[in-house]
Amino acid sequence: MERSINTEPEQTDRLSSTSKRQCEGTNGTGAFGMRTGDSDLVFFEGILPQEGDRILNDHSIEVQATACFDRLEAVLSTRELDLADVMKVEVQLTDLANRNVVDTVYQARFSEGYPPRTTTGVCSLPGSAAVQFDVIAAAE
Repeated sequence: MERSINTEPEQTDRLSSTSKRQCEGTNGTGAFGMRTGDSDLVFFEGILPQEGDRILNDHSIEVQATACFDRLEAVLSTRELDLADVMKVEVQLTDLANRNVVDTVYQARFSEGYPPRTTTGVCSLPGSAAVQFDVIAAAE
């Protein structure tokens, strides 16, 4: 009598039907775009403090965080979404000492409460920016 050493179910057996659909929608390559499968979740990555093609890396952290929100709102509007649809934000900072300033800008941009956020320290960001956002929103 042979016994299988691996008694764990296949990974796809443990996924919900929504998760399976998301995996199938990206051909198993990961979520590298703005949308994953047929989910109502929308992923925005690399929201930098930009005006046009210019990164505002020579401005204060407050101005950079404000520019990130302005850019986020513009990108959200292309999907007919707004800040009320934001579910989670990852804030990436090159200097964690700037967290309180970014938190103040963050809290001011959301009218009724604000979504959870994770703040992560990073060594560098594209264009020598001091802050960048990765955002999950829901198109409900």
